[in-house]
Amino acid sequence: MPNKIRVLMVCLGNICRSPTAEAMLRKKVREAGLDDRIEVDSAGTADYHVDSPPDRRAVAHGEKRGLAMKTLRGRQVERADFDRFDFVLAMDDDNLADLQRIRPAGSHAKVALLLTYAAGAGAREVPDPYYGGADGFETVLDLVELAADGFIAATRSN
Repeated sequence: MPNKIRVLMVCLGNICRSPTAEAMLRKKVREAGLDDRIEVDSAGTADYHVDSPPDRRAVAHGEKRGLAMKTLRGRQVERADFDRFDFVLAMDDDNLADLQRIRPAGSHAKVALLLTYAAGAGAREVPDPYYGGADGFETVLDLVELAADGFIAATRSN
């Protein structure tokens, strides 16, 4: 059996976008029957919400699409994550820059934007919904779903 592919989703605080992306990819992995091949986690580049649950609005919108997020807890990216994970996928350019800055030399993780896997998304970044309304959380869900589907397709083709 091939080694497990480990994926880390990253945003700023780890309470909106990255836990939503984590839960979405987990759901898609389960539906694709790839639980034994792909493992998913999330973290934030900042330490604002360590041990906090995801934003209640993210949880509510995610539950409407069958995502399980209530048990997730925020954590901050650690240097060791770049060796623990094969893919470290940022929600936006600011977090991507932070990841590239703290990434240890010689780490093997592929560090990229999540939407690299969302062909046809019409966006480069997953926008932060924190200060907006319900439509922002729905946009996040739409984008991370496209990216999750694209990631699974890319994994299957390798």
